[in-house]
Amino acid sequence: MKRHGSIPFYLHLSYLFIGLLLVFALVSGWYQYRAASHQSLQSAHQHYQTVAQNTARELLHTYQGGQLSAELLAQQGIMTATSLQERLAHLRFFTISLANNPSLVSLYIGYRSGDFFLVRRYQSGTALAHSLAAPSGSAWVVQSMAGAPQRGEFLFFDAELQLLERRSMPDYRYDPRQRYWYQAAIVSHSPVMTAPYAFATNGLLGITLAQRTANGMGVAASDIQLEQFGQLLQRARTTPGSRLALLSDTGQVLATATEGEHKVAHLPTLRELGEGVLLALLQQRESGEPVSFHAPDSTLWEGMRQSIAVQGEPPLTLLMASPHTELLADAMQASRQTWQISLLLLGAGLAVAFWLSRLASRPLNILQEEVRKIEQFKFGEPLAIDTRIVEIERLASAIGSMKESIHHFMELSLALASETRFETLLARVLGELGSQARAEGGILYLCEQELLQEAQRFWQGPPTAAEPHPPIALAGDHLLARLLREGRLTCPLEPALRQASFPLLPAYAQPLTLLTLPLRNRDGELLGVLALQLDERRQPISPEWLAFAQALAGSAAVALSTQRLIQEQKQLLESFIQLIAGAIDAKSPYTGGHCQRVPELTKMLAQAACAEQEGPFAHFGLDEEQWEALHIAAWLHDCGKVTTPEYVVDKATKLETLYDRIHEVRMRFEVLKRDAEIACWQGIAEGGHRAALETERDRQWAQLDEEFAFVASCNEGSEYLSPEKRERLQLIAQRTWLRTLSDRIGIAHDELTRKLQSPAMTLPVREPLLADKPEHLIHRSQRERIPEHNPWGFRMPVPELLYHRGELHNLGVQRGTLSEEERFKINEHIIQTIIMLEKLPFPRHLCQVPEIAGGHHEKMDGSGYPRGLTREQMSMPARMMAIADIFEALTSVDRPYKRGKTLSEALRIMAMMRSEQHIDPDLFELFLRKGIYLEYAQRYLRPEQIDEVDIRPYLTQASH
Repeated sequence: MKRHGSIPFYLHLSYLFIGLLLVFALVSGWYQYRAASHQSLQSAHQHYQTVAQNTARELLHTYQGGQLSAELLAQQGIMTATSLQERLAHLRFFTISLANNPSLVSLYIGYRSGDFFLVRRYQSGTALAHSLAAPSGSAWVVQSMAGAPQRGEFLFFDAELQLLERRSMPDYRYDPRQRYWYQAAIVSHSPVMTAPYAFATNGLLGITLAQRTANGMGVAASDIQLEQFGQLLQRARTTPGSRLALLSDTGQVLATATEGEHKVAHLPTLRELGEGVLLALLQQRESGEPVSFHAPDSTLWEGMRQSIAVQGEPPLTLLMASPHTELLADAMQASRQTWQISLLLLGAGLAVAFWLSRLASRPLNILQEEVRKIEQFKFGEPLAIDTRIVEIERLASAIGSMKESIHHFMELSLALASETRFETLLARVLGELGSQARAEGGILYLCEQELLQEAQRFWQGPPTAAEPHPPIALAGDHLLARLLREGRLTCPLEPALRQASFPLLPAYAQPLTLLTLPLRNRDGELLGVLALQLDERRQPISPEWLAFAQALAGSAAVALSTQRLIQEQKQLLESFIQLIAGAIDAKSPYTGGHCQRVPELTKMLAQAACAEQEGPFAHFGLDEEQWEALHIAAWLHDCGKVTTPEYVVDKATKLETLYDRIHEVRMRFEVLKRDAEIACWQGIAEGGHRAALETERDRQWAQLDEEFAFVASCNEGSEYLSPEKRERLQLIAQRTWLRTLSDRIGIAHDELTRKLQSPAMTLPVREPLLADKPEHLIHRSQRERIPEHNPWGFRMPVPELLYHRGELHNLGVQRGTLSEEERFKINEHIIQTIIMLEKLPFPRHLCQVPEIAGGHHEKMDGSGYPRGLTREQMSMPARMMAIADIFEALTSVDRPYKRGKTLSEALRIMAMMRSEQHIDPDLFELFLRKGIYLEYAQRYLRPEQIDEVDIRPYLTQASH
């Protein structure tokens, strides 16, 4: 936003140039007066800063080199060596480590057994060299304590590691277990650094860096001699009279600039060394800045007190001081031609200031326009700026890199966010990040229950699914687990370590760098790990590049977390759907595995339609989302059956409700037979003719038995009930029996309420043998009615009654066992299926699930239910499910009320349904032509059901 009164940048530059020239002209004389002394002091100050930085760097390098050498030694096989000969096999490692770390005096290892093995470089001219009296050509000295009993030995080797002399040292006694460095390190999992102490061999002061071996059976250590820090200070003296000292946190002198080798029993203080000048400097404030101060003899000195941090240890203090008389000896020189130079600069500056400012501001205007393009997300044009100003060139380069990074980051984030399949996303994440890192190979691990399971891998090619491999425990000792616990992103990967850690990747002779990128969700939970193996010769790892890689990994983690959540939700939905379907199938033996087999048959038919290249299905296809909708609809196509009473679904006889009421009817016949027998005996008792009475009794018994057998056969519902049989039922029902007990006691409240709708009869009362009583009528409530203009479009005739339990009404059912009311209750399951599914908040791509699931009872001519849809009003998947539902129902063998039909019987029935326009003719032809019926039969039908069937007549009919 441009503020009122703001001026262009080039005018600012012009004002700055002119102002600077004017100020320069005015102060040049005064400046020259002060320049000489200031320059000398500034040079000293800069030297102090350099010395402090070099000292800190040298200390850090020395400590790190010693620590690294000890850590590497702690991992070597020498930790298991038990004899001097076995340890000498590792001599090359010791000499290489010491050669690469000049700051180390010696490298050694102590064992729990008390054995000790030390290697030090041999330096002639030192006190130690004089005491050792080594043979000529010695380059390395080995000190060993080994054997049982332990025996001391010194071995001398030349530069080629050829043994020159092996010297037994009976007086050499050294037990590492008694040393502080061993005792501290053996109980610690991390490196240990000792305080300065006098070394046992040469008596010089130094420190020890120690690390417990990987097997815990010893301690590896390296020695650093403090004398080398004194040599560093000697080289850093500014003037001959300069004083320098390095102090510990307790004020003890670790090193000074004094020449020579000094053996001391303890670390002295400045006061003990008589360093009054440095004591005066030590009393100054600790600011890290140069300061002028007076020594005890009142001379003026320039000095600096600098704190130096040591990793994991208290900071050290570096004192540097030089006398002013020496610093300014050559400082004062006459400045010449000062005013002439000032006048020339002022005149020339006024002329070119304006031109230079305009020239300098032009690239900034271009950069401003480029930033505006970035704000508008325009990344197409490359950034090109011609400037000789380093800062502007760097700024242009930074903006160009930022533009490219943002563009690439957005493209990759969009690509990852657009991926919907979890397995494909895993390969995409690994492939994209591996490509950006120019990695040779990599592995993507997923984290489950504190275990890293390999999911995808690649090696110099596209990612592939991982082979079964034991998971990596996060708490284990695997390289990845250690890096995650330590929070390290990169790690050198030597061929041997790489092969041990990643055995399934191909061998690679060159050392690589392992880049470990944790993938975490917004809650910090570890989702997975991306382990990339890079060759830094092709892709150097800079802090900027590493930050970009971490940002990409963060974006990938978000996409991975999102897709994982979606996948888990889909799995939950899938399990819930199968739970419902399984519950429906388990609810009644009459449905069996119907809900599980219909989806399979529907998918087989859909796959065949998608594979067609010509004909009515040439342009039919299902994408991934449509397949998901079909899958869910097929599994839930009968979910409404959870509302259908079991006794209706399982009704095996006409009088069956929760139990078969034929038993009540039989008991009434039994009563009538008892009445006939009682009448017989009463007649005999009253003097009647016994033979005639018994004959009449037997006639009545036979008639009752025959009439009950007829009623019982009508109850079975296995045959069509003709009008004549219905009339006979009415005649039989006219028989009466005597009831002497109340039928309104001991019954449920609902049944009592229905009985109370009519007055109670005076007992005893004669009742018809079969009857349709008022209490048999269960009325349909308003809630259970379907309005004519309902929102679902249902067009099914609804019976007036919810249930009609009348005995004559049910026995008079002409076909099957279900009354009109019960038949509607069975068919009502599809209504409940649609209502239940339409209440679910399906995503947009699943909005067709209710239509597909609810259409399998519709017919192509519009005579189906519940909506009376025609073929044109039904989707292709819904028509497929109708065929699958019918074929499964016809051939099912797990329904107790019927046998499963053979293939020929089922196809003949379906061909008739095709002719009557009940099922889709094109789909039925595809069903036959592609052999789907036979493939399904081989998987789900019994062998005796799979008979020979000639489908040619059915295909010929389809062509017509």
